[in-house]
Amino acid sequence: MTIEGVSGRTSYLGSSIINLKSQLDTLTQQLATGKKSITYSGLGVDAGVATGLRAQLAGIASNSNTGTLLNTRINIANLSLQGISSASSQVKAAAAGATLTLDNAGRTAGQKTAMASFTQVIALLNTEVGGRYLFSGRATDTPATQPADVILKGSGTQAGLNQLIDERGQADGTTGLGRLVITSPSPTSVTIGEDVAGSPFGFKLSAITSTLTGGTVTGPAPPAAPPGAPSEMSVDLGATNPADGEKVRFTFALPDGTSETVELTASTATPTPAGSFAIGANSTATAANLNAALNTAVGTLANTSLVAASAITASDNFFSSSPPLRVGGPPFNTATALMNGTPANTVSWYIGESGTDPARGTAVAGVDQSISVQYGARANEHAFVAALKNIAVYAAVTTNASNPNANGQLTALNSRIVDNLAVHPGTQSIQDVQADFAGAQAAIKAAKDRQTQTGAVAQSMLDSIQGINDNEVAAKILAFQTALQASYQTTASLYQMSLVKFL
Repeated sequence: MTIEGVSGRTSYLGSSIINLKSQLDTLTQQLATGKKSITYSGLGVDAGVATGLRAQLAGIASNSNTGTLLNTRINIANLSLQGISSASSQVKAAAAGATLTLDNAGRTAGQKTAMASFTQVIALLNTEVGGRYLFSGRATDTPATQPADVILKGSGTQAGLNQLIDERGQADGTTGLGRLVITSPSPTSVTIGEDVAGSPFGFKLSAITSTLTGGTVTGPAPPAAPPGAPSEMSVDLGATNPADGEKVRFTFALPDGTSETVELTASTATPTPAGSFAIGANSTATAANLNAALNTAVGTLANTSLVAASAITASDNFFSSSPPLRVGGPPFNTATALMNGTPANTVSWYIGESGTDPARGTAVAGVDQSISVQYGARANEHAFVAALKNIAVYAAVTTNASNPNANGQLTALNSRIVDNLAVHPGTQSIQDVQADFAGAQAAIKAAKDRQTQTGAVAQSMLDSIQGINDNEVAAKILAFQTALQASYQTTASLYQMSLVKFL
């Protein structure tokens, strides 16, 4: 008979031990990694689901990182906006309450505040975050503006704001009447007219009204001849002297869109009060007195309100136009038109990306699978230009303490700065830009909140597929260790058996 060896009978025990050892190794690995398998194949039919969940979680993490980056950029942009708003408020307050005392440079304390504020606003508009300029539109690697000093004083052959204000002042005429001409076509009449037709400089005639007994007013309109003659308006006293207290009013349009009225009152008082004209022995003498009074009143207006309005307009043309507009000259005092500045002769203050599309759309980023936010900005947006051009002109204008009209010039300038820096309904303000950014941040927060909830659900599902229960695995390990130990002992006993021991 044939006697089989022990190994032949017990080979299945070795396979069992190897299987137990493999399962124990798997469980040990699970306990160490916290996962059912380190490969997708080990997840079986759930591998595809796990792959999709991991991709979803990776996308959520990427969008979350994008949202965090955008929040950082928008927060810094908002700090710049708040600084610009504060600077505008400070200059407005300075213009409203500043004294008219001039320093050696011909500036008031309020104007010195404006100079510091202008430098600050330019720095804020050139804010850079991580190599990205926030107010340059799509030109993120380019500063938004020229340096403050270059904008005001120019560079080389390029004229800055200071020079354009001076040229505009010259273009308003050297006769002291704001490019107006006052004449007496007849002994009893006074006519005031523009020096040339179609000029944008100096005063423009707007209206004339009168309560003078027997007086007749005409215009403003071009005379019947010659064709193309400049506009004029006039008052003719006729044969009758006006009565004491009767008035004639001349209204003029200024280049910044404001208007001024010269009101002259007929008077018998001696001396003749300011703003009045003496009633003479007859209407001819009275007309001569009216002519003189009108010259004085228009001259004062030309050297006060017109100076301020002219500077405001020059700043508006410099900051609001591309290319900047400046007086066509030289000579400037007889100029009759504006011309476009060129890169060779005029500073272009804004050097970022220009476009006709909305500024917010110059920077767009996705914060969710189907949601993107817009957070771009350009320094040449209306809200920024409105602040810049008024702060800059307030800082740039100088006058002389020996000028008898110095206080009048500064008063006229101050009132315009206060009004221009106020928030005007229907026009973009710094607060509007802040509201746009707030909307972008609200969208980012909503997306992040939604992603947090979605991510928690996805992670829970993924954990249920590839995760383990530590207690359960530990219990299985103990069970397998016990079974493996028993198998080792049984196998060892069997391998030690012999025929002698068996018998």
